[in-house]
Amino acid sequence: MKNIISRIPFYSYFDDVASSSTFRHSTITLIGTVLTGALGAVFYIMTARFLGPSGFGLFSVAIVTQTLITDIGDLGTDTGLVNFVSRYLKSEKEKADKFLKLAFEVKFVMYIVVLVVGLLSAKFISQKVFVLPELENPLKIAIIGIGALSIFSFINRTLQASQRFWAWSSIQVGINALRVILVVAFVLTGFLTLENTLWVYIAMPFVGFIIGLTLISRSFFNAKNEFSVAKEFFKYNKWVAAFTILAAISSRLDTFISARLLDPVDLGLYSASNQMVRIVPMIVAAMGTVIAPKMASLDSLEKLVNYLKKTQMMVILLAVLGLLLSPIAIWLLPHLFGIEYTGLGMIFIILLISMLIFLISVPVHMAIFYYFSKPSIFFWLSIVHLLTIGILGWYLTSFYGVLGTACTVLIGQLVNFLVPLIWVLRRIRSSYA
Repeated sequence: MKNIISRIPFYSYFDDVASSSTFRHSTITLIGTVLTGALGAVFYIMTARFLGPSGFGLFSVAIVTQTLITDIGDLGTDTGLVNFVSRYLKSEKEKADKFLKLAFEVKFVMYIVVLVVGLLSAKFISQKVFVLPELENPLKIAIIGIGALSIFSFINRTLQASQRFWAWSSIQVGINALRVILVVAFVLTGFLTLENTLWVYIAMPFVGFIIGLTLISRSFFNAKNEFSVAKEFFKYNKWVAAFTILAAISSRLDTFISARLLDPVDLGLYSASNQMVRIVPMIVAAMGTVIAPKMASLDSLEKLVNYLKKTQMMVILLAVLGLLLSPIAIWLLPHLFGIEYTGLGMIFIILLISMLIFLISVPVHMAIFYYFSKPSIFFWLSIVHLLTIGILGWYLTSFYGVLGTACTVLIGQLVNFLVPLIWVLRRIRSSYA
């Protein structure tokens, strides 16, 4: 039987991919991501169903604002942490600990700043920016939760840099399972409200941080003179930070435009569709978790090309699988969310295709970040993406409503894939010339 299978065209290539450590590690993270995504889907479906489109729309805007501020306040720290800790963990453990401690201190200081500014500006943002006065209290709760997201991200990135993918997957699944249990308890006892749901949402990352401290080496807390690596850290991070801020805004600008231009019901429909395709960005994060430290450790262009071929094949196969499963998802939508969410199908398909393009772009993006160490490219690309989403999104949403917003996201993801792809291909060809 093995001899027969080995005669299948491209069998040797697929066998090489399947036997690689990247494939094995990706399988671990993907299993964890699928479980996390399934639990997240249960959480969001229950929230959407029991809060209704209007309440769920407010919930989504609060959460998107929270993640936006978290990403901006990160200042590229997460990416720098993975880059430098992966590079020095085995050869210079003491130096790796300095990077870890510095990253943790940056996160703590930025949270204090963000918390004060955020709470003071919540009323202005809800009333003047979104013109949704009822968003003020949910927004304040979300801002309080930024610290939990930030320190939990520190745990995840540390596990990623250490290539401890079982631990990375387990902690993700664990906190999402606990989140679902608490929401179910609120539903059964009749205490599920918008505010309660938000408190549950922000509490779980803090629990994850406490658990995560038991899974990683805490020796970095004892590192001395961590600011000795600050120049190296921030020299790399300055472009990452600039890109992260712009990318954080542009990747969520569709939700903000929707909140401003759409009525609460359409906003809820768009938010529900966004949550249904959320599994794809989670898979992207899982793939990036495995690929990033390996890209950082490659020491030749030949190794990069071979690695790109393998990883690109994996993400393309995953994207094809996603398209094949989409009819099942469309059939399930009205049954899961309820009759109030009728009409999600086309919105879902457009957003799904957008996110699958995002998935396919992962190997190319990781190569630029971690092999070529050129985060500045994404700074300029993020400006283009921001202008695309902002200008085109406002126009299309104004004239075509929620479908216009979804189409804007699709166009933006195409730009984000094609431009880096062309850059990497040219760089490889020029190196071989």
